[in-house]
Amino acid sequence: MAEINAEIKALVKQAEQDVLDTFTRLSDIERENTRRVLDAFRAHRISLRHFNPTTGYGYDDIARDTLSDLFADIMGCEKALVRPQIVSGTHALSLCLYGILRPGQIMLAASGRPYDTLEDVIGLTGETGSGSLREFGIGYKQIDMLQDGSLDDTAIVNAVQSEERIELVELQRSRGYAWRSSLSIEDMERISRKIHDVRPEIVVMVDNCYGEFTDIREPGAVGVDLLAGSLIKNPGGGLAPTGGYIAGRADLVDRVAFRLTSPGIGGEVGSYAASYQPFYQGLFVAPHVVMQAIRVAVLAARVFEMIGYPINPAPHASRSDIIQAIEFPNAEQLISFIQGIQFNSPVDSEAMPEPWDMPGYQDPVIMAAGTFVAGASIELSADAPVRPPYIAYLQGGLTYSHGYCAIEGALQYMYENGHLEL
Repeated sequence: MAEINAEIKALVKQAEQDVLDTFTRLSDIERENTRRVLDAFRAHRISLRHFNPTTGYGYDDIARDTLSDLFADIMGCEKALVRPQIVSGTHALSLCLYGILRPGQIMLAASGRPYDTLEDVIGLTGETGSGSLREFGIGYKQIDMLQDGSLDDTAIVNAVQSEERIELVELQRSRGYAWRSSLSIEDMERISRKIHDVRPEIVVMVDNCYGEFTDIREPGAVGVDLLAGSLIKNPGGGLAPTGGYIAGRADLVDRVAFRLTSPGIGGEVGSYAASYQPFYQGLFVAPHVVMQAIRVAVLAARVFEMIGYPINPAPHASRSDIIQAIEFPNAEQLISFIQGIQFNSPVDSEAMPEPWDMPGYQDPVIMAAGTFVAGASIELSADAPVRPPYIAYLQGGLTYSHGYCAIEGALQYMYENGHLEL
């Protein structure tokens, strides 16, 4: 690739100047969350012994159990289940659904259709015989968000009042592959209170992926009963090599643990033969890394706003996830942008991503993910289902400087390939 065009350099530099006030606000959130995490580490007296590996059944694994207790405190919950054996955010969410729901009961998706990879789990798509919730006689209802992108509180409350079989209400914090705002902590607090006012026994569950440490509070602190996420996203800080977590009410986490292992055993076993240090260290730096990623998203929003592309959220908007959506006029520009992000990655920069039928997705997907941890969304990446409207979802960035260079580089890549006019 040639030297970055002078006009591109000027564009990105001006965009940065335009969002400096927003960066100051993000620094305040970062400090508050760092203080909260530091206080938890001190309260649990984390020391070198907590990094030691274990083998076999892993009985009395102090590293595993303390890491879970640490997560519970930081997430504002009674209990947590943090395990390297949870392979993804989808796996963590699936454990929650199978752990809580029983035949004849209903799951209510209250923020619209869930993320693509949950559709097979629920039974909305996928092959017969895969063991979806639907095959186990568990029902599904959905309430779409209002046209302004907010929760339909009235419809949600009416649904839980009129259908006694609803056992679990699912909220997706992140925008996923949707052109909407992410759910704020205030949104989750308000709707949880309204649901529990009419049906105290209903489980309010939040898909917390991409949202951790974007606010000074987590869903567990505002009335949500159960939440789940991936350690190779926000809370792993770019250091956790694998894993996921579930946190919430102690009785609910115990039920989910029975699905992770088996009834009667639950969370009492599970060893890890490598050091736990990356999980602890990643959690400690996560408030900083998440704010680096959000700075990248804010910069990208302003850059593409200046070019004239639709973006969501706006540069100065409050954020509850790390994702920046950018709408392109056609598939060619979309693909070119994502290829440009890959070309400006530290790992596999020579790879050329192409749309493909990725398992769990309903449309061809193109992904740029030149990451140190394979598929880690807290590292700079971009992906998109190749379908109209042509929206790329940019997320992550271990350092703001890398994100800045990659945005410049992606624009240069598009320009050189005839997909961007200056």
